[in-house]
Amino acid sequence: MTNNEYGYLEMNIEKLLKERGISKNTLCKTLDIPRSNLNRYCRNEFERIDANFLCKLLYFFNCPLEDLLTYKDSDSAN
Repeated sequence: MTNNEYGYLEMNIEKLLKERGISKNTLCKTLDIPRSNLNRYCRNEFERIDANFLCKLLYFFNCPLEDLLTYKDSDSAN
């Protein structure tokens, strides 16, 4: 996660997986995404989010964007 004066985004993938009892392997197989990419998003180690990937996640979880992404302002970093 990169912190700057404008804040940053956190992805709530692991939270959603846990709440729904779904494994990362199931998610990766269903959406045809590499596990290494998913892990980076789960650790919030991304600078950009691919729109197609985001749409796949929203479709898979059948949830609104605000359940998947959380905006944190720069004061929330510490």
